[in-house]
Amino acid sequence: MFSLTVEYALRALVALAFRYDHPMTVQQISEVAHIPRPYLSKMMQNLARANMVRSRRGLGGGFALVHPPDETTIWDIINAVDPIRRIHTCPRDDDHQDMACPLQRRFDRAVTLLEELFHDTTLGNVVNEIGDRSQLCGWTAEANPFES
Repeated sequence: MFSLTVEYALRALVALAFRYDHPMTVQQISEVAHIPRPYLSKMMQNLARANMVRSRRGLGGGFALVHPPDETTIWDIINAVDPIRRIHTCPRDDDHQDMACPLQRRFDRAVTLLEELFHDTTLGNVVNEIGDRSQLCGWTAEANPFES
């Protein structure tokens, strides 16, 4: 249902939410969130343009969230990388003059439910639910970039 870009963006920003006060390099995010580095680099640039992350060069640099995890909703992230489209016309391509298409109504209701759920879910909620950072994406404690 969601694009790979949405999945990767969510995984990357959850990783950043764990280290809200400390930037992470593309290498660190890639390892923690299991995202290919070239794809991640481009995606992080797009997220920076969307004002979801900021980057800092040099020693101690990397990417960090612009807004606190409790203020960044899953819906914000989805809309920043690959917005869910509403269906404004009947998928059958017919002209319904007397009522909205039943299929269109169902699609719109599904999107509305997703929107409500993801508007109410922040990165902070996700981080609190995950709890132990070592559980993130199956990361092992032996080589945990969260410890650096």
